[in-house]
Amino acid sequence: MAPLNMWPLPGAAPSRPSLLLLLLPPLFSRMQHPPPPVASVAVMEFRGSKSPFDCLLLDLDDTLYSSTIGIRQACKKNIEDFLASKCGVSEGRASALRVEHFRSHGSSLAGLLALGYDVHPDEYHSFVHGRLPYELIRPDAGLRELLLSIPQPKILFTNSDRQHARRTLRRLGVEEDCFHRIICFETMNPHLFKDERETGSSGPLPATRNVEVILKPSAAAMKMAVWLAGFAPHRTLFVDDNERNIAAGKAIGLRTALVGKRERTKEDDYLLDSISELRQVIPEIWGEQEKKGGGEHGAATTMRRDLDSIRETTPIGA
Repeated sequence: MAPLNMWPLPGAAPSRPSLLLLLLPPLFSRMQHPPPPVASVAVMEFRGSKSPFDCLLLDLDDTLYSSTIGIRQACKKNIEDFLASKCGVSEGRASALRVEHFRSHGSSLAGLLALGYDVHPDEYHSFVHGRLPYELIRPDAGLRELLLSIPQPKILFTNSDRQHARRTLRRLGVEEDCFHRIICFETMNPHLFKDERETGSSGPLPATRNVEVILKPSAAAMKMAVWLAGFAPHRTLFVDDNERNIAAGKAIGLRTALVGKRERTKEDDYLLDSISELRQVIPEIWGEQEKKGGGEHGAATTMRRDLDSIRETTPIGA
């Protein structure tokens, strides 16, 4: 399959150019060594299989490990502590601000930048992720074996910064080279680091800089990930724990698998209690016959959704 660049959504009405259409060409042209889409790297061994998937996009946090271990709660607390310090507010007000920024801007970092606060992404991530109790994440030999068994290109797709992704993978006992690419905060937001890299400065962001933060589940983030992967959306399986991210993936035509939830949504094609059920629930990845059974909560039942149900979603980040 030829590498995919940009595509219109099926049945979409003509509209003004999206941010992604304007951003992607100059964004990659400014990179010293623009990465080619995965589809152009080599002829993959799985070409002869019967799998309906050419590529997997895999979320990291609360997807490759359980959401119950405490990392999510610690991250929320760190965000609130950062907001309390940066904005000079009480703990209670910081908690409310975190929710407000999440709803209005997609993340607390995006909210702070939109409001004109002097905060660099590295400062934010070193506080929010640098203080996480990574010791709670245990090595998972089963996860490593599962990932290595998947014949298709696997791309890690996370809103987190690269350092957090690397530390988390190391704690899980999963090498980075299990993945063909890592798409993370820096991948989606090179414009927030442009001046620093060109001038060697690590000072505050210039007032004239584009401070828009691109994260899942925005359409720009989703389309960028598929552009980098280089495969058609309907041949790409997107695995994530967040319902809004899943809805955004379905909106651009991805096949979707929701992890760690008990309730079905309109946008998930598959439902898994945990990533460990991937082969049981979606044996088609390996070109095996689809299983028709259901688990205790229906987790092992594949759930097909008509593409007619695709709808746009409001960008609300993690």
